[in-house]
Amino acid sequence: MKVLIVDDEEMIRGVLREYVEFEGGTAFEASDGMQAVKMCREENFDIILMDVMMPRLDGFSAVKEIKKIKDIPVIMLSARGEEYDKLFGFEIGVDDYVTKPFSPKEVMARINAVLKRRCGDDNKDVITFEGLTIDMVGRNVFVDGEKAELTPKEYEILFYFVKNKGIALTREKLLMDVWGFDFYGDDRTVDTHIKMLRSNLKQYRKFIVTLRGLGYKFEV
Repeated sequence: MKVLIVDDEEMIRGVLREYVEFEGGTAFEASDGMQAVKMCREENFDIILMDVMMPRLDGFSAVKEIKKIKDIPVIMLSARGEEYDKLFGFEIGVDDYVTKPFSPKEVMARINAVLKRRCGDDNKDVITFEGLTIDMVGRNVFVDGEKAELTPKEYEILFYFVKNKGIALTREKLLMDVWGFDFYGDDRTVDTHIKMLRSNLKQYRKFIVTLRGLGYKFEV
């Protein structure tokens, strides 16, 4: 497990590095977003721990740049716990969000949960529903032969729907299983992501059925 730790506080990087190495991983460090983007261009990482408030280039901006070149899972680290920040993070493809001060053990548990979910996406089937083709291994989706440009989180939601085809899923269930933790506050983040996913699926948005007062179901 190769982990990139991005934080302008050396002490935090040191503590996280110690825990990563204790669990048998390899830790790399960057002190700002710009350095993190450069390292991601030159090196492959299994996951990134990204601080939000940093000099030169903030964490959100760094994630946007990294996602343009590689699909690496990201856990944001921030002293700010506002709902807006979390929602914005999920919008740009962040996998999880930890508010400072945090327990390093909790961070490691979240790392393992995110990597487990990513590995769980590997199903050696290419599934087709009419003109919608889903490559579970390559993480590619094609609409009438044209590749759909989905965010990492949209991929995860769609793959989760497919694996649970025909099952009624509450918003709370989606938050727990796709995001990996109980999201406190309202569940608008689910609706927002599904709205974007439907838009990208074009006419095959019909497969994602809204269950009034409950959640959603993938029905073909």
